[in-house]
Amino acid sequence: MKVSPIYFLMYMYIMVVAGVFGIWLFYIQHQFEGVYWSRHNEWDPMKAAFEGSSYYKLPKILQWFSGNIGLHPVHHLRSHIPNYNLQKCYDETPALHVLKELSIRRSAKSLRLSLWDEKEKKLVGFHSLKVRRAELLRLSHQENSNKI
Repeated sequence: MKVSPIYFLMYMYIMVVAGVFGIWLFYIQHQFEGVYWSRHNEWDPMKAAFEGSSYYKLPKILQWFSGNIGLHPVHHLRSHIPNYNLQKCYDETPALHVLKELSIRRSAKSLRLSLWDEKEKKLVGFHSLKVRRAELLRLSHQENSNKI
């Protein structure tokens, strides 16, 4: 069976867009400003569910296409809940209404967060690494000048 080049290109385009969307969803649900990360010996499952995954508030059509996975904290609390019941579970559980919503606009800002600052316990961008490095260099120069 011969496949038309146009059909193949359309298929590949759809696959790439779907793949990028899926990767983005996974990324943003675990890497955003204010996320909770901790070492294994300090890990708290409830805190991880509530603060370590985002409630990605999507427009209804995108929420439907993504299988309600924007309600990721609910998924982390009870992974056996089917995706079509995640919204109902959220709506009927007042304790979940404390979840901070992450909008599409705010999620775009998370792209700059690439490094985990162990001291501050937060995600930071490369810019803060440059600032910290400059700070250390300044302190080093001060120490060296005091020795002279």
